[in-house]
Formats: sequence, C-alpha cells, structure tokens
Amino acid sequence: MASDSTFDIVSKVDKQEVSNALNQAQKEIAQRYDFKGVGAELDFSGEKILIKANSEERAKAVLDVFQTKLVKRNISLKSLEAGEPFASGKEYRIECTIKEGIAQDIAKKVNKIIRDECPKSVKSVIQGDELRVSSKSRDDLQETIRVLKAADIETDLQFINFR
Repeated sequence: MASDSTFDIVSKVDKQEVSNALNQAQKEIAQRYDFKGVGAELDFSGEKILIKANSEERAKAVLDVFQTKLVKRNISLKSLEAGEPFASGKEYRIECTIKEGIAQDIAKKVNKIIRDECPKSVKSVIQGDELRVSSKSRDDLQETIRVLKAADIETDLQFINFR
C-alpha cells in the first residue's frame, strides 16, 4: 500500500532579508538629495516599521524606497502591511508590519479553493498558522500547487516539505 504524499503551505518571511532591505533603504534615504532636510526617517522598533517625514508625499516616497528594497531581496509585498499616512505633530507617519503565518480566514479560503478546484483525491488540514495538504498522487499535489499559485490570495504562500 502506497503512503500519502504531503506538503505544507506556510507564509514565512526571512527576518534577515527584511533587516537588510531596511538598512539599504535607510542608507538610500540618508544619501538622496530629495530627502535632504525633510525629516525623512525609516525606523524599526520590535515588530513595527515606522516611516516619518514632514509631508504626506515624502512619507509615501520613503515607503516606496523601502518596498523597492524588499522586492530586490525577493520578499513579497503581500507580506508588508502598510497603513495610511497620518499626521503626528508636525510630521507624517506610516506604520508598517511584516505579516507572517496564515490567518484563519485566509486558511479557510485556501481550503475552499483546494476543495472546489483541485483534484478530489487532495485533502487539506489547517494546523495552526499553516496547512498540510495530502494525496496519494504526487501529480495531484503538483496540480494543487499550480492552482494555488494562480489563485488571488492576499498572503504570500510558500510550499515546503514536499514528500
């Protein structure tokens, strides 16, 4: 009797790559002429990334620089959750967070896609902030990965532990 083949669906971000992107963005902001004298800053405090500037447009420009650095480091922008610019005293701020793990509602949505669009032999189980997908056929699992990559899901998904 053949055993089931499985893989896990996760949403993880390499913290070191985020840190590198943050450092590169800070250096670029410090050197660029259009950011001189506008109080443009990019700070990382624990789980939050804080963007500061003296105008809403400058704050958005700093966010754009940071997003560019993330993309160059192969970090999906789906993992970055940026808020709207808000005034704080004389400066504008944008608070950003890096999302990790698959939220319960998104896990249910992925489960529904697997049930509706994938081969019937494929089964999926939610395990905390990840999903375990199993099937007798490895080809069915590869088809499932293809379907999920094509689906419009608001979280960056990785497929690991394919056995």
